[in-house]
Amino acid sequence: MDIQVGDIITLKKAHPCGSFDWEVLRIGADFRVKCRVCGRQVMVPRIKIEKMVKNVKKP
Repeated sequence: MDIQVGDIITLKKAHPCGSFDWEVLRIGADFRVKCRVCGRQVMVPRIKIEKMVKNVKKP
């Protein structure tokens, strides 16, 4: 999967605020992503992100 820092990823499951879109801030064994609506930042393991991604938008 070709995900780079700055990409916008759409996940299969919505965040509690209602957003499906996340901005990638850091990549590695874990991904740091930021919700596009509420600004919440979370660290998610790479394996979980790869299963949850529906779409990748380049900036």
